[in-house]
Amino acid sequence: MNYSLAEHIIAFSTERHCTDAASPYDGFNITHYCGDTAEHVRACRLQLCEQLGIPDNSLILPRQVHGTHIEEVSEESRGGAFENTDALITRLRGVCIGVSTADCVPLLFHDSRTGAIAAAHAGWRGTVARIGVLTLQALRDAYGTRPEDVACIVGPSIGPEAFEVGEEVYEAFAQAGFPMSDIAFRHPKTQKWHIDLWHANVWQLTEAGIPIEAIQVSGFCTYTHYSRFFSARRLSINSGRIFTGIMKVL
Repeated sequence: MNYSLAEHIIAFSTERHCTDAASPYDGFNITHYCGDTAEHVRACRLQLCEQLGIPDNSLILPRQVHGTHIEEVSEESRGGAFENTDALITRLRGVCIGVSTADCVPLLFHDSRTGAIAAAHAGWRGTVARIGVLTLQALRDAYGTRPEDVACIVGPSIGPEAFEVGEEVYEAFAQAGFPMSDIAFRHPKTQKWHIDLWHANVWQLTEAGIPIEAIQVSGFCTYTHYSRFFSARRLSINSGRIFTGIMKVL
């Protein structure tokens, strides 16, 4: 799935292209820490690098931990492992940065004025902790990014109809100041809370100053479309992952 941000920007989310939707690793997966075989991950990674026209060390995927740590990818750091990192920022050309998800929300950013790009992983914990806003602040601190110059992608992730949560998750959002009447509802049959992570992330990004018209929401629910996109709730956490990436072309 490709996104339109600017002529010199490549932005995308990988799709499974699988033959057996119920098989947790069947399909395209470059995430090396989700239990897939090293051979399969290496083959998929090579394929993606060839499609992007970049060497292996220019495809950057951090090891995410549902935290808020953000790293800059520079010429000096591009060969690093980026452990315990949930967002990346850079201004390098020819380097694809991205995040790994399978129901969590992937966020991509592009600053049209400075040329900076970013990718962030926003599960429900990251959303509550405002990882999107923190990524925007990291772009500002590193490159002087202004919110009004930023476009953002909200990639495929679990949709509100599928994202049933317990009272403790609902309370975490409420205590963090989210507009609960807008982002949460009780399912009419089960009376369980459901959270709209798409709306929650869009809300925090617009509150931070990104124009609403500059935010694109893919609207694809990974749980519903698990044959197209990996879904941890469908397949278990021991399954492949979507890679949502962004790159400035050479």
